[in-house]
Amino acid sequence: RGMSAHSLRQKHVQSLVDLWLDQQISAGTIKNRMAHMRWWAEKVNRSSVIARSNIYYGIPDRQFVSSLNKAVFLDDADFQRVVDPFVRMSLRLQQAFGLRREEAIKICPNWADRQTYLRLKSGWTKGGRARTIPIISDERRAVLDAAKNLAGWGSLIPSGLTYVRQLRRYEHACANAGLSKMHGLRHAYAQTRYRVLTGWDCPNAGGPRRPHLTGEQRRGDRVARLQISAELGHDREQITAVYLGR
Repeated sequence: RGMSAHSLRQKHVQSLVDLWLDQQISAGTIKNRMAHMRWWAEKVNRSSVIARSNIYYGIPDRQFVSSLNKAVFLDDADFQRVVDPFVRMSLRLQQAFGLRREEAIKICPNWADRQTYLRLKSGWTKGGRARTIPIISDERRAVLDAAKNLAGWGSLIPSGLTYVRQLRRYEHACANAGLSKMHGLRHAYAQTRYRVLTGWDCPNAGGPRRPHLTGEQRRGDRVARLQISAELGHDREQITAVYLGR
């Protein structure tokens, strides 16, 4: 009672984390929420009330290894079922460059095109981490050029709309087209890049698992995973196990 935005205390943080743990919310989601709380606490000069380590609150480590293949590939017929041309182009960019949904909506294609690579602004990306993605094929160049023609010098948010409104249009357009789990386009991108970089399929796509790789192949596997992690906007190689398996 009577709390303000500046009233955050240690007991409030612990109670909230305990509630999330009781609700069996995933460790990854809780850690994301903790990042949000730390941001807020910093803005109201209450950073000291939140422990720097998530272990302090009993939050478990994320389990990255997955044997489920969540990759989603769309063909021309799938894209044509999406009526909104801006949403359709966002989906094409997601598949071609492994973009997150928000990135594929906010992107300004003409600004992002740097001839041999795509440059993403920090304001478009999760965690504010700017990054680059190589343009490695004629197909991806064609997708980017089409996006530039559609967006002009703006973004893939139509004139007069906000990001939130275009996000809702994206969700409705996908649902009406019978498309779901479009985050799987990032999985497909990661698996395709892994095949290009290593010469063999990743475990989640039926390729060999780590114990069956030679020493040289393991070195190639690690180099590929580091590259893919950077292109997807992650700062840890471990998270590639979610997309590729291990």
